[in-house]
Amino acid sequence: MIRALYIFWQCTWGFVQTLIGFVGFLANRKSRHYFYHGAVITEWDHPYSTSVGLFVFLSSDPMRDRRNPAENAFSKTLVHEYGHTIQSLILGPLYMLVIGVPSSVWFLTPGFRKYREEKNVSYFSFYTEKWANFCGEKVTGEKSMGQALI
Repeated sequence: MIRALYIFWQCTWGFVQTLIGFVGFLANRKSRHYFYHGAVITEWDHPYSTSVGLFVFLSSDPMRDRRNPAENAFSKTLVHEYGHTIQSLILGPLYMLVIGVPSSVWFLTPGFRKYREEKNVSYFSFYTEKWANFCGEKVTGEKSMGQALI
């Protein structure tokens, strides 16, 4: 029942980001897919992971914590990205503005990348990422990326 509500809510309240995710899903239809707590997970060959609505695109070789590269980055990244799907449930049509755009800028902007590297600032210290960690851990009961340095 909860899974059905999760999917329904993502397809209605989170329609915009779920539609974008569905397009990504179709573009990666030959990749491995499975469900995780109701979200559609796609393992792809990109060096980064991302979430859009109901869909999570998980790197087959996720970024590892520079301080502890032996940790299971795959499962922790999955919990983190699932946390973004919970943010989508909460924010609905505001998700892209409040989470998607700021998160993308924090990840992609060379100046922010340089700042994080030089100052040893965790990517997950930014509000969008810290909140995703919290949501993912709260809902799944599993560990996320915490304050990993990637």
